[in-house]
Amino acid sequence: MAFDAFFLWAVLTEIEEKTPGARVEKIHQPSRDTVILHLKCQDSRQKLLFGMNPTAPRLHLTAATPENPAEPPMFCMLLRKHLSGARLTAIHRIPMERWAEFVFDCIDEMGDPVQKKLVAELMGRTCNLYLLGGDGRIIDCLRRVGLDETAKRPALPGMYYQLPEPIGKENPAKFTDFTGLLAGSGADVLADRLMDNLGGLSPLVCREAALFAAGDTDARIENIDIPTVAQRLQEFFRAHLEHPAPYLYCAADGTPKQFAFCPIYQYGACSRADAFGALLDGFYTVRDRKDAMRQKSQSVRKTVQNLCARLTKKLALQEKELLESLDRERLRQLGDILTANIHRIQKGQTKVVVEDFYDENMAEIEVALSPLLSPQQNAAKFYKDYARMKTAEKELTRQMELGQQELQYLQSVLEELNRAETDGELEEIRQELQAGGYLKADTGKRKMKAAKLTPMRFESTDGYPIYVGRNNRQNDELTFKAARKDDLWLHASRVHGSHVIIACAGSTPPDDTITQAAQLAAYYAETAGGQNIPVDVVPVKLVKKTPDRKPGMVIYHSHRTVVVNPYKDIVVDPLNAEKKPEE
Repeated sequence: MAFDAFFLWAVLTEIEEKTPGARVEKIHQPSRDTVILHLKCQDSRQKLLFGMNPTAPRLHLTAATPENPAEPPMFCMLLRKHLSGARLTAIHRIPMERWAEFVFDCIDEMGDPVQKKLVAELMGRTCNLYLLGGDGRIIDCLRRVGLDETAKRPALPGMYYQLPEPIGKENPAKFTDFTGLLAGSGADVLADRLMDNLGGLSPLVCREAALFAAGDTDARIENIDIPTVAQRLQEFFRAHLEHPAPYLYCAADGTPKQFAFCPIYQYGACSRADAFGALLDGFYTVRDRKDAMRQKSQSVRKTVQNLCARLTKKLALQEKELLESLDRERLRQLGDILTANIHRIQKGQTKVVVEDFYDENMAEIEVALSPLLSPQQNAAKFYKDYARMKTAEKELTRQMELGQQELQYLQSVLEELNRAETDGELEEIRQELQAGGYLKADTGKRKMKAAKLTPMRFESTDGYPIYVGRNNRQNDELTFKAARKDDLWLHASRVHGSHVIIACAGSTPPDDTITQAAQLAAYYAETAGGQNIPVDVVPVKLVKKTPDRKPGMVIYHSHRTVVVNPYKDIVVDPLNAEKKPEE
């Protein structure tokens, strides 16, 4: 990724072009590191996103609508107090630095006009978002930095804001002496020489410049023709710094991997996006959603993983005991042998040597005895142990079946957590675990009642509605309450996944519809990353609950199986497409 100073410069130019006369309508903070300003412009509405995650800071216009928390964080409330209704009047930059200042005309509590600033620093681990007053003092910031910390620039309310230290490098937008740069001393690799001497560029762009100028990202200074390469470098930076454009490189599976303000040819072919904001939306939105859900579900996931590990260990011990119980026939034989030789045993003996009449050679064996028991009691003990192990086999077999079912259920919950994309889905999983006794019920602060989620609804190309459950509880409701007995039920074969219903009302859906529903079943299952996935198809009336009645667990017979590749991009029914309200 190359969100360097010149990429930010291009992003800010795009923001200036699309937000003339912008006024702040709403302010949201969907996560600890993300703030979104909703702007009403002269002829449109825009959303300005400040992403202050130290691992991937960013700033751009966005079309995404992240889910907001029920209660806004304190910093969000502060921004609303000071910037709601404010007009964006200017955007300032620092050359070669990932820094931006947004100037707002506001009205204070007394009704007087006042100027306030929102400063974004996108410098890696020190990235921060500051709200400044007209006098340059910090009203507050996203991350406070105390006086006793090792940071060079403390950041606390009431302190004067300090600009970052100047970049001690040449500005590639104005630099012309590439011949002198290459002929002088420094790193032996061309890309490293550019990185060390020119400011505001990422390693990715420096390697791309080396590829353009010398034909190799790892070109060494000693092997290049300096005048020719110097001229090519001048052309590269003049072209792309004066006319930057959003470029994206994707892996073979379509996953976005790199972006820059210039073409990215070092990995192969790249594509050009329509706008910088659209490029960053596509690059970060899915990743951020997954990261946020992974963090929010961490405690639940850890609990379920611990339960799975405990159950796995318990099943291993039970299996060991079961194997031992299967070797119980010898106990009955020893009881018979002692009974036949009872006259040869005296109380107090610790062992006795007798003939084993179960051995064809009548070999003599030594049988251990308890000196505290009578001869009859010693013989009875072998029969008792035999009966106990016989009973243990039945009970262990039953317990292991229940344990396997419970383990499969908990593993299905882990799969649900991997697929959860919203707070509502995560809350439903948490409630499911609470109902099953796996999590303690919430007894603390009263929560806002969340709207009940409905199953995902798609529509096949033949016009048949297709429903997909989001979790085990929805799977149960979808299969046993919402679906008709003559609808079709689909599920990825022998793996954890969503129940899928084709609402066909007894008619026979075309093969294309069944294929598309099967592709959804394969996608919303553990098999999402695989190929040639078997999916079982059966009428709803033949699907039954398992005896233990764990949510989402079913049994079925007389099914047919289709083999498909996971795929989810089926046209969503516009009448029932999900809408996320802006909170």
